[in-house]
Amino acid sequence: MIKIAIASGKGGTGKTFIATNIFNILLQNNYAAMLVDCDAEEPNALAFFKAQLTGKKEVTQQIPVINTEICNFCGKCHEYCNYNAIFILPQMKIIKVIPDLCHGCGACSVACEFEAITEKPVSLGQVTSYSLKNADCILEARMNIGVMSPVSVIKAAIKEINNKADVAILDAPPGTSCPFIQTVATADYVILVTEPTPFGHSDLRQSVETLKKINKPCGVIINRAGLGNNDVSKYLFQEKIPLLLEIQFKKEIAGLYSRGKLLSESDSSFAEQLLTVVKNIITKHGNSSHQR
Repeated sequence: MIKIAIASGKGGTGKTFIATNIFNILLQNNYAAMLVDCDAEEPNALAFFKAQLTGKKEVTQQIPVINTEICNFCGKCHEYCNYNAIFILPQMKIIKVIPDLCHGCGACSVACEFEAITEKPVSLGQVTSYSLKNADCILEARMNIGVMSPVSVIKAAIKEINNKADVAILDAPPGTSCPFIQTVATADYVILVTEPTPFGHSDLRQSVETLKKINKPCGVIINRAGLGNNDVSKYLFQEKIPLLLEIQFKKEIAGLYSRGKLLSESDSSFAEQLLTVVKNIITKHGNSSHQR
């Protein structure tokens, strides 16, 4: 098993475009591949495939429930909570849990000496599995509206990866915050997708620096090449970061993507280039044999 995360420092660079096309060419070349849509706030990878629903798992978190008849309002639970999820006014005998701030760590239960705190499960989102060609190979992480962080849902989706898969493609959330880190931390290699613009350059630098801190190897695909300037290419050369592929800007590609079509289905040259990129990553960062 090799896990390859497709990530970007900002949204709109073509991250899902690359992730879905890589997954498609792997299937076409008889790899046992899985696609995990980890962009739990706005998952959309499924739009490019005619897949069948095979299962759904609820992702829950334990939220404390405080029995005010037992509680003596000592405030220890409030002190132990690192997320300020417990509001207390001892003089007025008021104590409340703020579910949106709670991380379900259980510290408040440990702090309470009077057994006034129990827990109840609260839904954070779902992990849904889909099949293509009679094999479960797509997983979608989707958080519920109003949930503060998608991290728990992303973790649950990654845990559902089938051990029979040779290659798992993780479509990471944009940015460099906790959801991004949770996704790439489990990967063996990270493909960063950027664009040759000042914003693309700036956010690429942040992504690279973050990956350096967690010791994750990476390479870069420049999407919409020909626009903007050459600052991204110069940066990659200076930092000795592999330039995996350049995809020229074409309105036809944008048109295909907007209609939920995969470029690898109609452009054999692009498909071969992308397959070569993935094969090189597998050879260097995975096991020696990954095909059926």
